[in-house]
Amino acid sequence: MTNNDIFKKLRVAHKLRDDDIVKILALVDFRITKSELGAFFRREDHPKYMECGDQILRNFLNGLIIHLRGPMPKKEAKAPSTSKRKKS
Repeated sequence: MTNNDIFKKLRVAHKLRDDDIVKILALVDFRITKSELGAFFRREDHPKYMECGDQILRNFLNGLIIHLRGPMPKKEAKAPSTSKRKKS
């Protein structure tokens, strides 16, 4: 199974349109146009077919997580402990 197949299946499973996918990729600061995106969803024998690389799929998956769950909450920095234990 290729990255293109995985991308297509996720697109269908989540009922995503090209606009949605462009917005999801923008969540992780990855810019792509609709025409570039369309090349991934073409048949392999089509002259404008393009292989989906690992970086694009990884960014889409990271963006999809943010899209579905929301951004990660910011972690509070732990303050260093000021009290020292005395050894007896």
